[in-house]
Amino acid sequence: MRSSGILNPDLAARINRLGHTDTFVIADCGLPVPATVPVVDLALVFGIPRFREVVEAVLAEVVVETVTIAHQTPAEIRDLLPGEPREVSHEELKKMVASASFVIRSGETTPYANAVFHSGVPF
Repeated sequence: MRSSGILNPDLAARINRLGHTDTFVIADCGLPVPATVPVVDLALVFGIPRFREVVEAVLAEVVVETVTIAHQTPAEIRDLLPGEPREVSHEELKKMVASASFVIRSGETTPYANAVFHSGVPF
């Protein structure tokens, strides 16, 4: 058993397979996800886990080059993200989900608490 880091085996395996420029999504519990995109569903009940908790845990293990969010993303969500996020319409963000390696579904209920993360490299 791991002593730290991501304990969810599906999420850990998907993170381990990420390569440079691959994308993944951390989403609120309401974001529509195409049936062809794998979902690691962490949602337990509304509000658990929060977007913040998922972002903090994942960013401790993943190098992120850029993040894409919707124009409507609230400040409290923006403040959790590394760097200066790229902004697109919510409709464009939903289209980007279709090409993501996977989606992590949180229990977050804040509207527009969704972000597309673009993997970087540590060198």
